[in-house]
Amino acid sequence: MKYWRINLILLFVILFGATLMGRLVYIQFLNHDFYKALAQGQQKDFGEVEGERGEIFLQDKKGNLYPLALNKDWQMVYASPQEIKEKEETAERLAQILDLDEDLVLEKLNKEDSFFQILKNKLSESEISQLEELDLKGIHSKKVIGRYYPQESLASPIVGFVGGEGIGQYGLEGYYDSILKGEEKFQEGGRNAWIDLLLSSKDEPKKGSDIILTIDYNIQSMAERLLKETKENLDIESGQIIVIQPYSGKILAMANLPNFDPNYYFREEEQKFQNRAIYWLFEPGSIFKAITMAAALDKGAVSPQTFYIDEGRVEIGEYTIYNYNKSVWGEKTMTEVLEKSINTGAVFAERQLGDEDFLTYVDKFGIFQPTGIDLQEETFSQNKELKKGYEINYATASFGQGIEMTPIQIVRAYCAVINGGKMIKPYVVEKMSDENNKSFEEEVEIVERQVISSSTSSKLTAMLVSVVENGYAKGARIPGYYVGGKTGTAQVPEAGVYSPDKTWQTFIGFAPAFEPEFLILVKLDNPKTRTAEYSALPVFHKLAKYIIDYYQIPSDYE
Repeated sequence: MKYWRINLILLFVILFGATLMGRLVYIQFLNHDFYKALAQGQQKDFGEVEGERGEIFLQDKKGNLYPLALNKDWQMVYASPQEIKEKEETAERLAQILDLDEDLVLEKLNKEDSFFQILKNKLSESEISQLEELDLKGIHSKKVIGRYYPQESLASPIVGFVGGEGIGQYGLEGYYDSILKGEEKFQEGGRNAWIDLLLSSKDEPKKGSDIILTIDYNIQSMAERLLKETKENLDIESGQIIVIQPYSGKILAMANLPNFDPNYYFREEEQKFQNRAIYWLFEPGSIFKAITMAAALDKGAVSPQTFYIDEGRVEIGEYTIYNYNKSVWGEKTMTEVLEKSINTGAVFAERQLGDEDFLTYVDKFGIFQPTGIDLQEETFSQNKELKKGYEINYATASFGQGIEMTPIQIVRAYCAVINGGKMIKPYVVEKMSDENNKSFEEEVEIVERQVISSSTSSKLTAMLVSVVENGYAKGARIPGYYVGGKTGTAQVPEAGVYSPDKTWQTFIGFAPAFEPEFLILVKLDNPKTRTAEYSALPVFHKLAKYIIDYYQIPSDYE
């Protein structure tokens, strides 16, 4: 019995060994598949991975492409909080180098249960070099593919941007997000101590489709340059220019001021992201007189030669409508109403047409519906106040006050006025290409709805040419070409009343007038001039002359 202790220990060793061997047999043989899967779950990662995002291009008249949105390798910095001991000191240094909020950085560094906290994407060369010099423990960098906008602010409200979560926002990036983003594929990746890294995939994710725009690089650049010059000369609050082909609906330029640099969208206010040409409502003023006149002519209520007697004002109940500057014109034709932009003449035409038919034509011209342009965030107005049926509302709407719309809506309406009476759908994407460089035309719904007759369209075109030749739009003349167009100056409503100081000033024109290749809207918000004749019209003239020379459009006459 003197060896009982040794025997007991030996027995325990034997039992422990047998238990261990049994467990190994259980794991290695009986439940091999289960534990293999468990180990892979700890060592590998499986998930959906997107292919590279499609890129966006402008073009010129020769078909040369200019990159608007590309993919680029960027340096990203991230933190591994478990490695960092001096968190407050590290946060202070990082905030200084990366221009970040120190408290926000410290909050990320204090997440001890996390291996990976992104601090900043798209580092500059200076930031990269400073981080390398400091060599902070627990702070790492790696290359990632991110969005890059080489044209910076050019056409920025058109393109939009890709946000921090990789989702397209505003403009084309938002509207075509599902087409631009690459196809998702199931991939397997290995995991190290700090971050999951993709290692293998038999089926690589496909790149999204590239997009080529209708926007002409040179016309867009010129339009934006003119808006900047107007800002310097007339101190406008904002402005928009749209250039469109009136028969097809193809947008050649859509300039906005202010704009932004989508590479640094996070520094800007949301208002700068909005494409005001499709998003902001305004009252068009006298450019709407052509729509009123088109409706009255098409219905047969008036003709271009119909006379009326202008007494300088119209009484409607308790309201009095005056002409601009309280002018009195006497006997005038409907053509002269457009030439001299006579408010009472527009009211006369609307009354001959009748309120119900007037509202019907406004609807037919698309003022109560969105255009359907392929850009995110398009808005429109139901114009509920106008639809209430008050006589004064119809009267003021006839000359473009008390009726609201977006710039793209009035542009589409004018296209129908001058293109033979057909409603078109404006669009900005011409074609898309897949990763195999197989191009396919973007399907554009051409709306063939007839708004007015071709005869009415011809009459209105001639009347609008007369506005340029004989009326207040003489500044739009271009030697050798017939140009048509109309000025508009509208008061801006504020808190239920019209501001005595602020105006929207617009000019909409087209050339060559009888076979127009382009139509231009210039809209300026509160320029430091009295009327559009001295603000929007000169901008139109410069841009129209540029386009005629750029496209080498043959002249109409010697």
